[in-house]
Amino acid sequence: MRFHEFSINQVIKAGPYLVTEAEILKFATAYDPQWFHTQPEQAKQGFFKGLIASGWHTCSIAMRLMADEALQDSGSFASPGLSYIKWRNPVRPNDELSVQATVLELKQSLKKGPPLGILVWRWQMFTQEQLEVLDLEVTSFFDLSFGNVN
Repeated sequence: MRFHEFSINQVIKAGPYLVTEAEILKFATAYDPQWFHTQPEQAKQGFFKGLIASGWHTCSIAMRLMADEALQDSGSFASPGLSYIKWRNPVRPNDELSVQATVLELKQSLKKGPPLGILVWRWQMFTQEQLEVLDLEVTSFFDLSFGNVN
């Protein structure tokens, strides 16, 4: 989607995405090797009573879904960061995740330089049972000249 295709209160949905145990183990082994992400048998005895995905893995899945649905070939080129991030519930093997993104703010930068669109949106991710597993607010920058023919 190009910047001009977004509108305040617009809701964009993406997914579902099936999370496998093998994927949880692979991601956690590489990037978040804590026992409750990497040791299925030991995790059964832990606080979550089973293996759970890393929060960073959950964020990566949300990013992939939103890139496929809204950001691919969009002119989006950077983000200054997140206002907040909350992992509301754990992601488990065989969860099917979907994202719902709500547009909160749209503005154009008045600074000198290339034309810049600024999008603030809230991403929420849910399981197949509509259990919220992720809530974050992100700012995305868009090159407003992207795709224009000069």
